[in-house]
Amino acid sequence: MTPTGTEALRDLVASNLATARERTELLTGCVDDGDLVRQHSPLMSPLVWDLAHVANQEELWLLREVGGREPMRPEIDPLYDAFEHPRAERPTLPLLPPGEARAYAHEVRGRVLDLVEAATFTGARLLSGAFAFGMIAQHEQQHDETMLITHQLRKGAPALTAPPPAAPPADVPSLPREVLIPGGPFTMGTSAEPWALDNERPAHAVTVPAFYLDTTPVTNVAFAEFLADGGYDDPRWWSPAGWAHRQRTGQTAPLYWRREGSGWVRTRFGVREPVPPAEPVMHVSWYEADAYAAWAGRRLPTEAEWEKAARHDPVTGRSTPTRRRSSAARRPGWRRGGSCPRASAGGGIAPGWPGRAWGPRHPRGTGATAR
Repeated sequence: MTPTGTEALRDLVASNLATARERTELLTGCVDDGDLVRQHSPLMSPLVWDLAHVANQEELWLLREVGGREPMRPEIDPLYDAFEHPRAERPTLPLLPPGEARAYAHEVRGRVLDLVEAATFTGARLLSGAFAFGMIAQHEQQHDETMLITHQLRKGAPALTAPPPAAPPADVPSLPREVLIPGGPFTMGTSAEPWALDNERPAHAVTVPAFYLDTTPVTNVAFAEFLADGGYDDPRWWSPAGWAHRQRTGQTAPLYWRREGSGWVRTRFGVREPVPPAEPVMHVSWYEADAYAAWAGRRLPTEAEWEKAARHDPVTGRSTPTRRRSSAARRPGWRRGGSCPRASAGGGIAPGWPGRAWGPRHPRGTGATAR
């Protein structure tokens, strides 16, 4: 639950802003200026655009809208308007160079922290519950995720390392393959969480039929069985749109997988390594997840099924709070799952072991299936 006292809210805001900025600085500070201004993929912005964009949004919403301050650099507003400029054209704009972008972000953050110290978090909607501050922290975390994708697409010497995942929870071997999620109504969304965004509001009743959901993610070794069985070459498992995508892209395996001898290797942040068999499969599209699920005799869960499994307490009949989805450490993933009489199969995209944690589906993650 989000703290409601003024001092508790100040601590929460400061902590979230600091955590996001620490990650931003890591992702922009681990490469040289040439890499910051380079566009590593037409799908992504140059890293230096993301850096100045998060600072510009922070200035717009917190210093100007909440604090009533005069614009610091109004001439750059159009450059960092994500709606005005698609990613492919952003390198052609007169963006702030790395040194200026860092200085701008530092100056904005200093003024925002002064604003936090004086805020009462009452009155206007943007202030109530520190909503605008939470929104900006989440916005920066979202761009940290975007910059992480840019790093994955980046060519050249590795600049990031990823630690090995933690060991799975001790009870994983004893878990049943799937669990029954009872049918019936549950409360989806929220009207009470102060930092919830508009697409999470309002709370409303949704009725979902009973379904089964797998208890663990789909592993790389399980997905490799789909590959070995010719899953990428058999249109029976793909939706029409998915098969068209498969033919258009020419993909024969997950994006970063390559066949090497009798096994598979992957590229992660520029490092080639064997695909770890027990880890959740990563970097597959919804189409690939859907095809795997069909091959396994399962299906992907709906958003309502996913949220019910994550939040509904069948004992009390109430929806329980979930962890904030903006956390960089909590990436959305896909699990096995489905609907009665049976539906299941899935996976995860988060580095680390999701274990029994639940999460929403994601366009870049393979999803749970149900039966």
